Amino acid sequence: MQDLTGVELRVLTPDDWRLWRSLRLEALREAPFAFGSTLADWEGPRDTENDWRQRLLQIPYNVVAFRRGSPAGMVSGAVHGDKTAELLSMWVAPVSRGRRVGDALVESVREWAAAVAAHQLMLSVRADNMAAIALYRRHGFQDAGKSPDETPDGPAERLMVLTLVPTPWP
Repeated sequence: MQDLTGVELRVLTPDDWRLWRSLRLEALREAPFAFGSTLADWEGPRDTENDWRQRLLQIPYNVVAFRRGSPAGMVSGAVHGDKTAELLSMWVAPVSRGRRVGDALVESVREWAAAVAAHQLMLSVRADNMAAIALYRRHGFQDAGKSPDETPDGPAERLMVLTLVPTPWP
């Protein structure tokens, strides 16, 4: 699907594992501070076709954004048992930052979460990542305190939550 900003989004399947792998490794190299996992978590013994396919199967919503025909960013979404969706693994390539790629990715996860009848969409973000926090606030996310993903020896993280409006049944 393509929107007016020239950003094209593609929902991935396990057969797209090479594309996902390429972007995920690039994201972990370029912005290691932004993720809970590390490059070392995905290189070496875990860098197999099967592991990448499994990642795309375990997390139900995975999208790559393209700008001018080139991969420009990625995001994932998962649903927890209580009908809370989570925005995960978001990254925008440096050359595409400030070009509405992040907006398109956030909106795609919001639309997906609403379609799976989630009541809220949450995410964890580094407390010092002001650009990401501003992006999420533009989309209506509110600060909900310390992230449950924060570790005692890790950086401060914030939980942000967006309440989703239920779509009336036709």
